[in-house]
Amino acid sequence: MVDSFDLAVVGSGIVGLAHALAAARRGLRVVVIDRDRQANGASIRNFGLVVVTGQEPGASRRQAERTRRIWLELANEAGIEILQRGKLIAAQRPEALAVLEAFKAGEHGADCKLLTARGTIEQLGGLNGKAIIGGLFSPFELRVESREVLPRLTSFLAERFGVVFRTGISVTDVAPPVVETSAGRLRAEKVVICPGDDFSTLYPLRIGKQGVQRCKLQMLRLAYPGFRLSSALMSDLSLLRYGGFAGLPEAGALRSKLGEQNASALANGVHLIVVQSADGSLVVGDSHHYGLALDPFGSEAVDRLILDEFKTLFGKVPEVVARWTGSYASARNAVLRDAPHADARLVIVTSGTGASTGFALGEETITELFG
Repeated sequence: MVDSFDLAVVGSGIVGLAHALAAARRGLRVVVIDRDRQANGASIRNFGLVVVTGQEPGASRRQAERTRRIWLELANEAGIEILQRGKLIAAQRPEALAVLEAFKAGEHGADCKLLTARGTIEQLGGLNGKAIIGGLFSPFELRVESREVLPRLTSFLAERFGVVFRTGISVTDVAPPVVETSAGRLRAEKVVICPGDDFSTLYPLRIGKQGVQRCKLQMLRLAYPGFRLSSALMSDLSLLRYGGFAGLPEAGALRSKLGEQNASALANGVHLIVVQSADGSLVVGDSHHYGLALDPFGSEAVDRLILDEFKTLFGKVPEVVARWTGSYASARNAVLRDAPHADARLVIVTSGTGASTGFALGEETITELFG
C-alpha cells in the first residue's frame, strides 16, 4: 500500500521545516523527506540570528518581520529558547556612522536607536571604547541556537501535528501525485522541494538557468570571554552585506573607505557578527567565497581577518575552540521560486537568510498551492 499525504516536503533544513509548519497549521497531512539522517547543512552552520533591520526594503523586509513573529510564537509553543534579542551595529568610521544616520532617518529606522560612542559602549559589555564612534541599536533581532533548534522544531512538528519524517531517503523523481524515492513510491497531492545547495539531484537545468552558485563561509567559536552579550553585534563591514544599508547612497563612501583600509576583508567577503551561546561561548564570523564547486577547507588567513575585526572591537580574542565551514545557495535575487509542475514548487533561499525569512516564505508557498 502506498502512503498518501496532502503535502510532501523534500528537504528538512529550516526552509523545508517552514513549509511543513505552514501546511501542518492548516491541518494538512505532511511528510518531510531528507537524504540525511539529521540536519547537517547551512541551517545549523550559522549564527541562528533572525535579522530584520537591514533586510532589503520590500519583500525581504516584510518576510523577515513575519518570520520573526512566527519565531516568537514557536518560542512559546515549542519551547524554543531566545538567547538574545536585538542587534547593535558598532561604527568605527565616520562613513559607517553616516550610513546608520541615513538608515535611522528612513522608512525602517524609526524604532531603532542611534547611539553616541558612550551609548554604544554602554549598550553592550566588553567593547573596546577606543575603536567606536557611535552605533545603532535595533530591537527586532532574535538569536536561537541553530544546532539545537532544528531537532527541537522537528520533534515539535511530529508530536504536535503528526508530521511524518522520512530520513536517509533520496527523492529521485517528482510527478505529483507521485513521488519516487530510494525507499519506494509515495503519493502527495502537492510537493515542495527545498534542496538547499544541492543543485544536481532534482531540476538541475531549471536551477542552472537561474545562475545559482554556492557560497562558502567560515565561522569560529570562541571561549567564554568573561562577559555576557545582551544582543548580537555587527560592525562596519556588515553594513555592506545587507541591502537595507548597502542600498543607501551613503554606503558608497563607506565602501571606498573600507577598500582603502580593509581591502583583504572586502575581497574575502568578511564581515563581523558576534552572538553568544548559553554556555557563554561566542559564535563569530563570517566570510563569503562564491563558485559552483568550492573546496571544503577553511583558510587560516581568512579566519585571521575575522578575528582581527573582532579584536578591533573587543580589544582581545578569546581562545578559538571550534572552526567550521558552511555552504549555501547564492544568486542575485534573494529567493529562487519556481513551478516545475502545477502542483510542485521549487524554493531555494539564495541570500543566506533562511532563518530570517523562511517561515514567511513557507506560508506564501502553501497559500499558493492550497489557496
